Amino acid sequence: MKRKPHTPEEKAKMVIEILKGERTLNEIASEHEIHPNMLTRWKKEAIEGLASVFENDNSKKRKEQKAHEAELEELYAQIGKLTTQNEWL
Repeated sequence: MKRKPHTPEEKAKMVIEILKGERTLNEIASEHEIHPNMLTRWKKEAIEGLASVFENDNSKKRKEQKAHEAELEELYAQIGKLTTQNEWL
């Protein structure tokens, strides 16, 4: 089988087909010319990531804010280190 890149939307549609259970995974894989193991992997990833769909926006924003603050602290530390080295030179 030749590899064809699939968009997230295409992957989601295939995973939904699998979850509906109206056809077998092998039937869906054959129709879309995808190895069944790939569909199994996408299904597993979708199920594992499902909880994130229900996270509220405030929780996501807090996580992003903490990541941003950590990045800023690291950058300020680098600036301080470089300033000190520059002054020494």
